[in-house]
Amino acid sequence: MSRTEILTEIKQAEAEADAKVKKAEDEQKAALAEARRDSVKKIQDAEAQMRSSYESAVAAEKDKLAEQHDSKLAGGKAEADKIDYGSKAKKEEAKKFLKKEVERILNVSS
Repeated sequence: MSRTEILTEIKQAEAEADAKVKKAEDEQKAALAEARRDSVKKIQDAEAQMRSSYESAVAAEKDKLAEQHDSKLAGGKAEADKIDYGSKAKKEEAKKFLKKEVERILNVSS
């Protein structure tokens, strides 16, 4: 084998080695980029799940508080109605008493 042939084979082997290295580097970069995309997607999915759980918990608490609010409001209204009814009865009783007293005073005066 001549010196030129040997040098040609060496150059060809180096070119093939360079091509293999370049291909391996490209594959490594692609794998790394895909891994980064997967990581970002997992993080985004986890954050979305966390937000969803948080929003569900907040909505459940708001519903619970709304029920308590409505319950207390209904209880307060019932008590206010009871007081109003009691005060109307007392007003009527007071009117009758005052009417009798005025009539008694007028009868005594006449």
